[in-house]
Amino acid sequence: MPHCIIEHSHNLPASDLIDKVHQAAVASELFSIEGSDIKVRSIPYSHYKTGSVDISFVHATLRILPGRTAEQKSRLSHLVLEQLRLDIHSDCSISVEVVDIDGDSYAKVVV
Repeated sequence: MPHCIIEHSHNLPASDLIDKVHQAAVASELFSIEGSDIKVRSIPYSHYKTGSVDISFVHATLRILPGRTAEQKSRLSHLVLEQLRLDIHSDCSISVEVVDIDGDSYAKVVV
């Protein structure tokens, strides 16, 4: 945990975005120190609209198990935002959202 889903415009390098989000999640110290429980994936979009101007975008959703404080979630989102900003210098909208997973309906098995 967490599940990190990065939605982004196709012109941004997915592997770099994945690395940045993973690094930020590890730096948050909310998850395993070696990062083995952090799952990151990207969904590139070639068809999208960003208002009246044509700019790139990144939106990262981090789905975490409940129990973290509002301050911990805020710190996590800001760490991810700052990591993503490192390689993106202009004409890109970057947003991050941290969402609690519904513990009553979440199920997992490793086979």
